[in-house]
Amino acid sequence: MPRQPRFYYPGAVLHVVQRGNDRAPVFTCATDHRFYLDCLRDASRAYDVSIHAYVMMTNHVHFLASPAHPQALPRMMQSLGRRYVGRFNFLYGRTGTLWEGRYKSTLIDTECYLFACLRYIELNPVRAGIVAAPGDYRWSSYGANVCGDHDPIVTPHPSFLALGATGAERRDVYRRMFCDPVAEDTVRAIRDATQFEWALGGEAFRRKVESSTGRRADRLTLGRPRKECARKSRL
Repeated sequence: MPRQPRFYYPGAVLHVVQRGNDRAPVFTCATDHRFYLDCLRDASRAYDVSIHAYVMMTNHVHFLASPAHPQALPRMMQSLGRRYVGRFNFLYGRTGTLWEGRYKSTLIDTECYLFACLRYIELNPVRAGIVAAPGDYRWSSYGANVCGDHDPIVTPHPSFLALGATGAERRDVYRRMFCDPVAEDTVRAIRDATQFEWALGGEAFRRKVESSTGRRADRLTLGRPRKECARKSRL
C-alpha cells in the first residue's frame, strides 16, 4: 500500500514522534542528549521549522513543530537523523538503522488541541514514571515554556504568545494548566492520531484539512458499503 503524502498547509502545526528501532534506546547518556539538541537546533534553523515543544525519552522523541513550507519538516528530519545516527553508530560500534522506519506526524487543530499537545509532550516523563513532576526532567521544553529558561530551540506558537502581555504572564497561565491532567480521552485521541497519522481535531477541521491538502484526514469507515451505495457504483 503506498504511503499517504505528509500533511502540510500554511500555518500547519504537527505533532511528530520518532522511535528507536525495536524500541531500543537512542540516548544512553547526557552527551547523547546534548548532541541531539545541537543537531535539532541546527536543522530546525537550516530548514525553517519552528519547534514549540519537545521531549527526549530513552527510546523516542516528540516535537510540536510548525514547518514554513512543505519540504521543511522532511528535510529537517533527514538532516537531523543523518548527523545524529552517524555519530551514534560510530561511538557505539554499530551499523544500520537507529530509528523505527520513518517518523510519524499528525496535523493538529490548534484551537482545540495545541495546549493539550504541549502538555502531553512535556508530561511524557511523568506518565513514564521517570519523574514526579515535569520540571524534574532535564530533556524537554518545559523549562523554557514554564520556567523561562533560555532554550535556543523553542519558538513560542502565536497562541502561546496570546496567553499574556509579558513572558511571565504567559508562563504563569501555562503553568496553571498543569494543575489539571490531560484527560484520558484526549491522550487516546493524540496517540491514535499520531500512530495512524490522521488529523487531530473535530469533523469540521478534518474536512478542512482534506480540502486543503488533498489527502484523507481520518480512517476509513469499517464494514461493507450499504446496498444502495453499492448499487449506484455499478450504474
